Parts: sequence; structure tokens; C-alpha cells
Amino acid sequence: MKVKASVTSDKRKVRKAHFNAPSHLRQKIMSATLSKELRTKYNVRSLPIRRDDEVMITRGQFKEREGKVVTVYRKKWCIHVERVTRDKVNGQTVPVGIKPSKVVITKIKLDKDRKALLDRKGKGKNKKE
Repeated sequence: MKVKASVTSDKRKVRKAHFNAPSHLRQKIMSATLSKELRTKYNVRSLPIRRDDEVMITRGQFKEREGKVVTVYRKKWCIHVERVTRDKVNGQTVPVGIKPSKVVITKIKLDKDRKALLDRKGKGKNKKE
């Protein structure tokens, strides 16, 4: 059953909106879950990923690897993690794209905006309890 009349639930329209999303919306979509320690500390489940966060890869060929996020490639819906690379045939090394949903944030790069976001999200959780 549809909850909100103004929002579509048509599969085609939802996929189109997702893949044609502008950069500022892609940032929010490209979120990653926090580690258990950070989750209890800030009372927040997930955050949009950013450049200097430290992450642990939880799925795929590079599972259990940890490193710092080097780039957040919004156009390709992926992130590049330090020391997660592949060698090309010509000998050049290139970073491997990892989907943000397949990583866990282990250390957050905090600045005033990020602190405000964590406080805002954490307070909302406290009110519900």
C-alpha cells in the first residue's frame, strides 16, 4: 500500500531518479554504516561517507582490508580506499572502486558540520526511546 500520494513507487521511475540523481543527493545516497563502537558512542547507524574517513571493507575480494578513503567518486557511485589497487596489463596500478554500502566506517573525520550532523541525528534517536 502506498503511504504518500506525492511519491511514486513505480520501479522504472525510482530507478531513473536514483541513477540520474544530482551530486548533492548522491552524497546522501552514498552512505556507509558505522562500526559497533561508533554506533553506540554517537547513537547513529550510518553516515554519508567522505574523503578522510577510515573504513573496513566487509564484502568482496578485498574483504577485511582497512584503509583511509582517498576519493568519493560520486559519478561512478564508488569510493577508492588507500592500498586497494589492481595492476593493469601495462604495469600501471589503478584504484579499485568499492561501493559504500560494502564498507563499515571505523574512524570518522570530524569537523564542525559533521559534529552538528551527528548531534542532530543522535538526538532524534534519544527522543524516540
